[in-house]
Amino acid sequence: MAERSDRRWRLATRAVRAGQRRTPEGEHSEPIFLTSSFVFGSAEEAAARFAGERPGNIYSRFTNPTVRAFEERLAALEGGEACVATASGMAAILATCMALLRAGDHVVCSKAVFGSTVVLLETWLARFGVETTFVPLTDYAAWEAAVTPRTRMLFLETPSNPLTEVADIARLAELAHAHGALLVVDNVFATPVLQRPLALGADLVVHSATKYLDGQGRCVGGAVVGDAERVGKEVFGFLRTAGPSMSPFNAWVFLKGLETLPVRMRAHCENAMAVARWLEGRPGVRRVLYPGLASHPQHALAARQQSGFGGIVSFELEGGREAAWRFVDATEMVSVTANLGDVRTTLTHPASTTHGRLSPEARAEAGIGEGLLRVAVGLEDVEDILADLERGLEAARRA
Repeated sequence: MAERSDRRWRLATRAVRAGQRRTPEGEHSEPIFLTSSFVFGSAEEAAARFAGERPGNIYSRFTNPTVRAFEERLAALEGGEACVATASGMAAILATCMALLRAGDHVVCSKAVFGSTVVLLETWLARFGVETTFVPLTDYAAWEAAVTPRTRMLFLETPSNPLTEVADIARLAELAHAHGALLVVDNVFATPVLQRPLALGADLVVHSATKYLDGQGRCVGGAVVGDAERVGKEVFGFLRTAGPSMSPFNAWVFLKGLETLPVRMRAHCENAMAVARWLEGRPGVRRVLYPGLASHPQHALAARQQSGFGGIVSFELEGGREAAWRFVDATEMVSVTANLGDVRTTLTHPASTTHGRLSPEARAEAGIGEGLLRVAVGLEDVEDILADLERGLEAARRA
């Protein structure tokens, strides 16, 4: 758990300072503890640490100072009591489910989640007796109707991937708690800079640190943030045993990413708004999906729930897959990759990449058409971004 002084600092200060404990060497930047294990001063000390009777490092699978610094900093940013860092964002979701669910439990999950999240729930967890019902993200009657006496968890992304739909976190938290269930929010698109689900009533927050928390597309990692009991004991207990752990080097990279997160997120928001406004009304563009636009169905909710609208803009082209692929192939500067949250603008065709493992029917139900493209707007000069997107539009119109 972070030092109490961390919680008194404002967000930008937490991003730079929280979680750091200098060694006797007096380093200014956090060190990397690249070690598999730690040495004990005596047999008695070793026994006490393994028994949990004395604090201290044991083995880097579950105790490492660099990883702990990242965990404490992210917990301070999200306003959580505890954080557990994992090897990837999907490992964070897996650890959450394995720690807090058991055979016979039921999950209600939004249809508007990352494709791998859907596969994890409906394929792999189903093998262990966990049933999942998928509902439209913003259909609150469907959420309520899906809850059963066996429901233990409600899971969602907001804003969603890739349609940037926005759900009312406080409303879903109230529903979950009325039925004795937990609300888990994937906060990867907004980050704690723009949205703090725990303050809105959510019980746990999960992250793919690979995205904005890193910010430069360097390392893969994830995290779970929440209360000391569920996260600090249950999720940590699963991680200690099963070992989907974050490496110390990756944790150090993420620490450096968190230092600039508030500044970067403001810049992402500014560029994304410019791109979204530019796309609206362009020939060949059927619709533009960005919470910052007045045309977005949940614009008012996003303005109330978030302090910024994020860096993800999705748009649908006339001409389906052929037009979308022509668009992608015609760009020269943007990176054609499924990752997001990078300082470099990235572009992907969700129906054939991030959500390609879903059936055509499932993609249609989730609103992911063949003409949909997702652009994660980076920090290049916005005029250069727009010029490259114009190349794509010209090629798409020829389709």
